Amino acid sequence: MTGLEFNDRVGAIPVYPAASTYAFDGELVKLASNETPFSPHPQVLEAVEAQLRTLNRYPDPAKATLRRRLSERTGVAPERIAVGNGSCELLLAGAEAMLEPGAEVVYAWPSFSIYPHLAAMTGARAIEVPLNDAQEHDLDAIAREITAATRMVIVCNPNNPTATALPPAQIDEFVGAIPRNVAVILDEAYIEFAMTQDPDDSLGLLKKHPNLILLRTFSKIYGLCGLRVGYALGSADFRVAVDRVRQPFSVNALAQAAATEALNHMDELERRVEQTAIERIHVESELEERGLATTDSHANFSWVSLADRDEDEVVDGLAQQGVIVRAGRALGQGGWMRVTYGTRHENDRFLAALDQLV
Repeated sequence: MTGLEFNDRVGAIPVYPAASTYAFDGELVKLASNETPFSPHPQVLEAVEAQLRTLNRYPDPAKATLRRRLSERTGVAPERIAVGNGSCELLLAGAEAMLEPGAEVVYAWPSFSIYPHLAAMTGARAIEVPLNDAQEHDLDAIAREITAATRMVIVCNPNNPTATALPPAQIDEFVGAIPRNVAVILDEAYIEFAMTQDPDDSLGLLKKHPNLILLRTFSKIYGLCGLRVGYALGSADFRVAVDRVRQPFSVNALAQAAATEALNHMDELERRVEQTAIERIHVESELEERGLATTDSHANFSWVSLADRDEDEVVDGLAQQGVIVRAGRALGQGGWMRVTYGTRHENDRFLAALDQLV
């Protein structure tokens, strides 16, 4: 015991349910964290290597080159683009800037595990709205929870961990009915994998709804989890606010260089999306043959119902065979598991290990 005193909010912040790492004597198949199995594009690696000689200097605090390239890619003005150390930093900074005791944040549950941190760290009230029977956001139910105290509403689309997605027309109608003083954060970390829309479709919503913020990341389809780069497309006021409350130089030079170069290789993204779709069909058809139901996935992972099977027995049993997946209980809903799509070899390793258990 150190005798140090901490504020009450620290005790209320949940521990983020990071994937466990198990000692395994052999090849470990990591299907727990929604990482892509694809390495960064070779020219992205070259861009990173070119920056290694400049590490005695601070990175550009304005992320000017990356924001300009994102502007060219999305059509959103640079002053309306915030870049962060992963999309998580922008969520946390947005909460710091907008939430406080007496304020409310509304989101569906289960959804991305960082959302409960936002209210806990700021003293605001979190309102969690259950998903519908299809494991999708119930936008009508979310809208009914909005009050004069609501400052922020979060919609994760496609949703993590359930992999379900709603079409842009439904999002458009929903945001249009929300008071303009309420920030609607549309968390699109997996939007490139969605089957119901082109990633550019939701960009048009920004022109209609000044309170809408799109949150995206380079961690998933771009394969840059290890460098942590995310970005928000919204109002200039939102960008200024999040920049004020977070530390300077939060996005390192290697991350900025990698993300900037990655935007030059959109054809590679199309290849990755196609390959992911092939593996999705393979994994889900194999799961169906084994009597395991999944939601309609629009992401790079499956949300798998274990029905009456023991969740711990299945997840731990897979780990003992060198296959790491995520237990549903840790993500907000017991009786399920979340399985990321890897390479064909990795996916077949998962299926073979599963056959030993179910």
